[in-house]
Amino acid sequence: MSAVKRSSVAHWNCSVARTLDVVGEWWSLLILRDVFFGVHRFEDLQSDLGIARNILTDRLGTLVEAGVLDRVRYQERPERFEYRLTESGEDLFGVVLELMRWGDRWRSPDGAPLQLTHTTCGERTEPGRRCTNCDQILTRFDVTPRKGPGWAPVP
Repeated sequence: MSAVKRSSVAHWNCSVARTLDVVGEWWSLLILRDVFFGVHRFEDLQSDLGIARNILTDRLGTLVEAGVLDRVRYQERPERFEYRLTESGEDLFGVVLELMRWGDRWRSPDGAPLQLTHTTCGERTEPGRRCTNCDQILTRFDVTPRKGPGWAPVP
């Protein structure tokens, strides 16, 4: 099965359209979610997401080309790479948390698949821009995900 490419909307004079041109494919945000939570290597991303290799290659290429991820060599023979967030990519953390918050509320009847702990204050927090306990802005460096009541492995 080949990936169907959508038409680009980057030419629209709209910041949302231009952003969606980069991260609007649903696999792209799932890849970013994994990278935020520490999954950086192709094989690990492929295994965790259950995504076809060609689609993962395509999505990673788009994210690298757009400057959201950097492709960094970690092994020379055979040559292997991992994917690291750029400053631009780091800025998408809040977007992913807000999507989690919405999904937990409206699409997770068995409870949140992931629960977050804000390591700075040590308390469980709801996804969002700020910790629901101490009101500090959440970053990927001070949030730890754990399996929640709605957790189920990818089929």
